[in-house]
Amino acid sequence: MKVQVQTLDATGNGDIELNDAIFGLEPRADILHRVVTWQLEKRRGTARAARERGDVARSGKKFGRQKGGGTARHGDRRAPVFIGGGKAHGPRVRDFNPSLNKKIRTLGLKMALSSKAQGGSLIVLDTLDVAEGKTKALAAQLGKLGFGAKALVIDGDQVTNSFALASSNLKGVNVLPAIGANVYDILKHDTLVLTRAAIEKLEARFNG
Repeated sequence: MKVQVQTLDATGNGDIELNDAIFGLEPRADILHRVVTWQLEKRRGTARAARERGDVARSGKKFGRQKGGGTARHGDRRAPVFIGGGKAHGPRVRDFNPSLNKKIRTLGLKMALSSKAQGGSLIVLDTLDVAEGKTKALAAQLGKLGFGAKALVIDGDQVTNSFALASSNLKGVNVLPAIGANVYDILKHDTLVLTRAAIEKLEARFNG
């Protein structure tokens, strides 16, 4: 698959041949759904448990008479109605750490990239160098490129510093290094923007 390479000035800079094994797959909704669900579950932190009646370090001895004391008939001080007692129906420990086969995760990322490439939502840029890192200059350039409402920009090992600074105040533009490319962020954005360096890193990641 051939894609035109552009510059930030919206001028052509040749073509690049994309690997069909990565950018030419037929997306499957079930695979993408499994990977996105796995990602969102992995984000959840472990729920903390509360001490219930059986977990509180207090005596189990009945502290008063059953009748004649003028109070309710409690068995011990671990009851939830007392200060320091156990919590009634408190939260239990829940560890959200699902597993997903590495082949499925890899296939899901390839299909996410393919969906953007085949849907016309992929833009390939030569570099991300922005003159003086000015937000105003970058905003004008992105308007010519047609980034859309939400765009995800993926660079090589590190995002070019001038672009990261200039785009930090632009709503709807998010940046990632190639190592951080993931299915959820790719699908969540209207446009996927890759640099030459990002494509090289992604292809090396899958081939390695």
